[in-house]
Amino acid sequence: MNKHALLHIPESRYCFPLSKEEVVIRLRTAKEDAEAGLKVKIIYGVKYDYQKERFTEEVPLKYEDELYAFYEVKLNINDVRLVYIFELEEKGKKYYFSEDGLTKDYNYEECFYNFFQLPYINENDVMPMVDWMPETVFYQIFVDRFCVGDENKDMSYIDMKWGDKPTPKNHAGGDLKGIIKRLDYLKDLGISGIYLTPIFESESNHKYNIINYKKIDPQFGTTEDLVKLVEEAHKRGIKIVLDAVFNHCSDKMNEFADVVKKGKASEFYDWFIIDGDKLDMKKRNFECFAHCEYMPKLNTAVPAVQQFLLDIATYWIDVADIDGWRLDVADEVSHDFWRQFRKAVKAKKKDAVIIGENWHDAYPALMGEQQDSIMNYAYTKVCLDYFAKGRCDEKKTVQHLNSILMRNMEQVNYMMLNLLDSHDTLRFFTEIGKDKKKLETAIALTMFFPGTPCIYYGTEIAMEGGYDPDCRRCFDWDKNHWDIELMDKIKGLLALKKNPVLQWGDVSIKHEDGAIKLVRSYNGKNAILTIKSPTVYTIQMDV
Repeated sequence: MNKHALLHIPESRYCFPLSKEEVVIRLRTAKEDAEAGLKVKIIYGVKYDYQKERFTEEVPLKYEDELYAFYEVKLNINDVRLVYIFELEEKGKKYYFSEDGLTKDYNYEECFYNFFQLPYINENDVMPMVDWMPETVFYQIFVDRFCVGDENKDMSYIDMKWGDKPTPKNHAGGDLKGIIKRLDYLKDLGISGIYLTPIFESESNHKYNIINYKKIDPQFGTTEDLVKLVEEAHKRGIKIVLDAVFNHCSDKMNEFADVVKKGKASEFYDWFIIDGDKLDMKKRNFECFAHCEYMPKLNTAVPAVQQFLLDIATYWIDVADIDGWRLDVADEVSHDFWRQFRKAVKAKKKDAVIIGENWHDAYPALMGEQQDSIMNYAYTKVCLDYFAKGRCDEKKTVQHLNSILMRNMEQVNYMMLNLLDSHDTLRFFTEIGKDKKKLETAIALTMFFPGTPCIYYGTEIAMEGGYDPDCRRCFDWDKNHWDIELMDKIKGLLALKKNPVLQWGDVSIKHEDGAIKLVRSYNGKNAILTIKSPTVYTIQMDV
């Protein structure tokens, strides 16, 4: 047995409660040991009774990636003080795995020194589900390019013809009224959640350099327009999530301008991270987003900055009843701030969702006290490797999908925002060589994979686009240009998410007969997706 591969960490992604009555336990082993028939059992009990009374259950093999096998069991318990060890059987020989590592025997008389434990399940330590997330299909809108709804606004800022290829600084005129105008279209498409890129006052078309966080940018509309958008969306069963750009702001924001003017004498000096007593815009002696001097970084370790941003987060829930926040550059903001952010947002609206932008393994932020989930760019990468780049075959794709699932707790997996592309990537349709069958298959996989699918605006009409800003083209509302057959197929796939088995179902992803076989199971019913190649798939649904 490969002892180096064995891993279990209590109170982590390897051991976590779903409630005070149900706990998920995972054990990682070497893949070759699992393939050789390794059997795993868990011997568990109540902490203070373990020496005398123990219970045993098999821990089935659930997931396999390139190197490891993951055994997982859900235990139903009636006492919140759980302790346990593992029994591993290899070729008829039994071993025990505890805090002492792998041993040939185990001394229950001295178990209190080395058993694994979940010492007490405190109710407020159980990560709750945002129950509407697993049943939602999101649609991401880059507001300036989606639809012009307000024909009476000042159009002088618009400097491109609708449909022309955009440059980084072009404004096309899309607005909030345009989204309201298209809500019925989105409802008919099968959309039940909208994620908007930033809508607050800013000089840019993308609005990621915000001047005033409590003012809707006049190019997009007014506070009243946002309130109406949320109201009309809610009438149609559609949630609205806004973009929280709290890592950085605009260099035109009043607080930064004050520091530019007064230097260290400014009361806002410590709101930013500055090398020296005065700001030097040319030398850029301050921290900013990427290398963009017009986006100075906010110091979220400073209490005054924290309070400023928390006020914004709760303000828009109060004013417009929004359903959550997507957190821009979440991985560069202090964990301490996100802990406060979660408490403030959840206290204001318990089922508001918090989705971080983190392109990598974000487990430190997904342990229940910061974010609910992230934009799942790891899933995006797997889809690109399989459907677009040809880097991975069916077997490798299965391994990578399983590996992603093992990064996080089950609750997080079922709230992940699973996307094929976004405003920060090339268009997926372009990446796959404009192959509509590949697009269809990729969307099918996205509907079956645990979590919340997110469709980037225009995917349903096969929008093309290279890297930013080309991926931010204007939506073509001329129906004569649409592939109605493709759109109908996509509608059919999005509609699958209404089935509880694809919302809450247990998941199995395996490589069988040269194909990807993804099975979701719930209340005795199964949904099976079989992908034989990037262009060939079948779906079986129990109804």
